[in-house]
Amino acid sequence: MTGALGHMHDTLVEAANPELIGRDIITVRPTTETMERFPLDEKAIAYRYAEGAFTRLSGKKISTVDVYTNIIAEASEEWTREFLEDATWNVMDNMTEKVGRALGENETNKVLDLYGAIANADLAGGAPIDNAGAALNWSGLLKLHNAVRGENWRPTVLAVNEIQLHQLLSDDKFIHAQYLPAEQVDIERGVIGSVLGMKVMASTLVPNGTAYAIDIRVAAVMLLRRDVTVEDWEDARTGEFGVRATTRFGLGILRSKAVAKMTNI
Repeated sequence: MTGALGHMHDTLVEAANPELIGRDIITVRPTTETMERFPLDEKAIAYRYAEGAFTRLSGKKISTVDVYTNIIAEASEEWTREFLEDATWNVMDNMTEKVGRALGENETNKVLDLYGAIANADLAGGAPIDNAGAALNWSGLLKLHNAVRGENWRPTVLAVNEIQLHQLLSDDKFIHAQYLPAEQVDIERGVIGSVLGMKVMASTLVPNGTAYAIDIRVAAVMLLRRDVTVEDWEDARTGEFGVRATTRFGLGILRSKAVAKMTNI
């Protein structure tokens, strides 16, 4: 039984990994606590997730921000004994892969929602950068990079939709900055290396027309209370089977000025 669950976990994580870019655009810290407290800079603006909403916190009034591990990401699939009998493929592996992909998307969307909740005035530069409907190019990357540097932070990640990645791949200046060893490139996960010191992460989950430059060292935190956990079940009475996967974590913005946002791309 232990070996079977281990195989299920490996299958699920392998399927989830391409969608789990959320963990690449935020600092992830394992924890055993239900809450952790972080010091807040006097000039910083923070955001805390609680009861399904993000609360804005000002460093001028509050010296610490509490991040609670109260967020559950989950995905599940069910099937019948007849479906299992008629299938010509490994049903358990197939369903586990589907659950893995759905779990990865669920978790990543919550991280992107965290960045999307930052008020415009709290972003690096004091507002989103309006690209006026133009394609994302080298000039746009410089604007994003410089917005974060202007706040005395150093962006480490560029998060874009795959359409914006394709736009960048049409820009010679961007291409010339991407001569990297193959081991630093993972097209399947949307990782194509580093530019201007920023690791480029692309996903269809990032809203089309939006891009983020983030100093993930200081901008935000994901407290991981329970990593990917997979369970299977069987109801002998109804002849139904299922698999369920969950993660439990907390999210918080610690320094919103370490995040630059570009829109209207």
